[in-house]
Amino acid sequence: MTINFKGRVAVVTGAGNGLGKNYALTLASRGARVVVNDLGGAIDGSGHSGKPADAVVEEIRAAGGEAVANYDTVAEPKGAANIVQSALDTFGQIDIVINNAGIVRDKTFHKMSLEDYEFVARVHYLGSVYVTHAAYPHMRKANYGRVLMVSSNSGLYGNFGQTNYSAAKMAVVGFMNTLKLEGARNNILINALAPLAATRIAEPSGIFDVYDPELVTTDAVAAMVAYLVSENCTDSGNIIAATA
Repeated sequence: MTINFKGRVAVVTGAGNGLGKNYALTLASRGARVVVNDLGGAIDGSGHSGKPADAVVEEIRAAGGEAVANYDTVAEPKGAANIVQSALDTFGQIDIVINNAGIVRDKTFHKMSLEDYEFVARVHYLGSVYVTHAAYPHMRKANYGRVLMVSSNSGLYGNFGQTNYSAAKMAVVGFMNTLKLEGARNNILINALAPLAATRIAEPSGIFDVYDPELVTTDAVAAMVAYLVSENCTDSGNIIAATA
């Protein structure tokens, strides 16, 4: 099977580091024109910098690909709309959305502030909804779309100190389950990924006390992502666990 994205335009949120970066590089290497979105903040969502997104765009262009950087937040509808508009203004279309942006603010539930709970949910769940909502009319008009929601084993099975993160990661599954029904008539497919890889957002959970980070690489996950957002994929509504 050959996976090629020639003629396709992809938005990858949270693409300045880790898995999102690898997704953007992988799609670009296979011909996609890519909007590299990243707020450039810390893993708790604080701060802002254009450097991570710019660096990924430079890497894509150096390899002969096409990409543009975007620095908007997914946590606000206007920011999400701006991300999609970047694709339309630069490349004239949008075919693929990978909702990868995420943060963590881990604490046990009795110590967690509602502000931290709500903000994590807003980034992971509502951020995914906002970006998808902005792209969806254009996908319907084109009668084509591929959407990837990023879930997590923390959502599927639970993880100590992550009630906010876990709830948000299950919320995207519920969203997928209904949108797969609505999108089918317009050839818009939506799947969910539960990845495991050595990234900065995974490190605080202590996962690398169990798994060797040199073995759980982002490359293995990116291969599955490429399939799920390609024309080759005809499945919708699945939750895929992916790691090395």
